[in-house]
Amino acid sequence: MNKGCLLGLAIVLLLITAGLFAYFNQQSDKENEGIKTTRPTIEDVVKKTVATGSIKPRKEIMVKPQVSGVVDQLFVEAGQLVTKGQKLARIKLIPDQVSINNAQSSVELTRIRMEDARRELTRQRKVFDQKLDIEAARTSYEDAKAEENRQRGLFEDGVISETSYNQFKLQLNLQKAAYDNATITASNSIQQLEADLDIRTQEYNAARDNLALLREGATRNSKQVSNVVLSTVAGMVLDVPIEEGASVIERNNFNEGTTIASVADMTSLIFEGMVDESDVGKLKEGMPLELTVGAIESEKFSAKLEYISPKGVEEEGAVKFEVKAAIQPTSKSFLRAGYSASGDIILDRRDKVVVIQERDLIFKKDSTFVEVQTGENEFEKRLIKTGLSDGLKIEVMEMDTTTVIKVQ
Repeated sequence: MNKGCLLGLAIVLLLITAGLFAYFNQQSDKENEGIKTTRPTIEDVVKKTVATGSIKPRKEIMVKPQVSGVVDQLFVEAGQLVTKGQKLARIKLIPDQVSINNAQSSVELTRIRMEDARRELTRQRKVFDQKLDIEAARTSYEDAKAEENRQRGLFEDGVISETSYNQFKLQLNLQKAAYDNATITASNSIQQLEADLDIRTQEYNAARDNLALLREGATRNSKQVSNVVLSTVAGMVLDVPIEEGASVIERNNFNEGTTIASVADMTSLIFEGMVDESDVGKLKEGMPLELTVGAIESEKFSAKLEYISPKGVEEEGAVKFEVKAAIQPTSKSFLRAGYSASGDIILDRRDKVVVIQERDLIFKKDSTFVEVQTGENEFEKRLIKTGLSDGLKIEVMEMDTTTVIKVQ
C-alpha cells in the first residue's frame, strides 16, 4: 500500500516537472518571437529650429491728410493697386470763421503796404530820372571845376602861387567825390525801394494764398490741392480705415493725423517671427528658411534670414528673440499681409548618411550603444559613434546598412 502511494506521488511530480519545463520553454519561444529588428538606412538628416510669426510687407506707408475736415469722397478701396501721386480721397474743409476774418484783415493790410511801397518807388524813380536828388552836388562840382580851370590859368601865368592853386584843385576833387557819392546813393535808393516793393508783394501774395487755403484748401499757384489726399508711394492699398463722412485730423508736429489708407509694396515681403532663446545662439544671418503658411499648406516658400534681434522679450514665461527673413518672390501663390506662418530654420544637415532611429539607442553614462544581432535570437551591446540628429533619426558612424540591430 505504501509502495503504491509513493509510486503514484512520483508519477505526479514527474508530470508536473514536465509540464513546467514545457511551459517555460514555450514562453521563451514566444519572447524570442516578439523581438523586432531593423537595419540602418541611407537618408538625409536635417536639424531645424522653428520660428512662428507672420508675413508682412517690407515697406508699408500710412497716408495722412494735410488738412482737417470731413471725408467728402474716397477714390480707392482695399486691394486696389495705385501709383505714386494717385488720388486716394478728397477732404471737405470746414473753415474757422475767426481764422478767415484774420486772414482777410492780413490781406488788406499787406495790400496797403504794397501800394505804399509802389508809390514811393514811382516817386523816387521820377526824382532819379530827372536827377533832382543829385542836382546840388552836380552844380557844386561844375562850379568847382570852372573855378579850378580859371585858377590854373592864373597859376600858369604866374599870378598866384602853387599853394593857392592846390587849394582850388583839392576843392575840385572833394566836389567830384561828393557828386559821385550822390549818384551812387541815388541808385542804391532805387534798388532798396525795388527790394522793399518785392517784399511787400510777397507778403501780399502769401496772405492771399493763406486766405485761399482756408477757404478752398489750395493756393492760387499750387498745382497740388491740399484737400485732395494723394498716394506717396506705388503699391497695393491694404486698408482704408475710414468711411465717407468721417472727420479727419491733419498731420502736424503735435498730432500724427488720421490715416486715410495704408499702401504697401506687396512684391517685397518679409517674415517676422520669434525664436526661443535656446536656439537663437545657433542662428546666423544668411541662413535659409523654409516657410509654411497656414492658409497655403500645400506649398513651401523659401526665405533668407536677414535680421536677429539683439534683445529678447518675455512671452508666456519664456524669453524669445525676433527674427526677420526676406521671402523670395514667387508667382505660384499670392501671399497676403498678415498670413500666419512658421519658418523652419536649417541649423545643420547631412546628406546621404547612415541613420537609425534615435529610439533604438541605449545610453549608459557618456557612452552610446545599440544591440547588434550576432546569431539567431542572440544580441550583444556594441559601442557606436553618433553624429547629427533631427530628434527622430540620428547619424551613426562606422556602420553599414547590412548590420541588424534590435528595436528597443
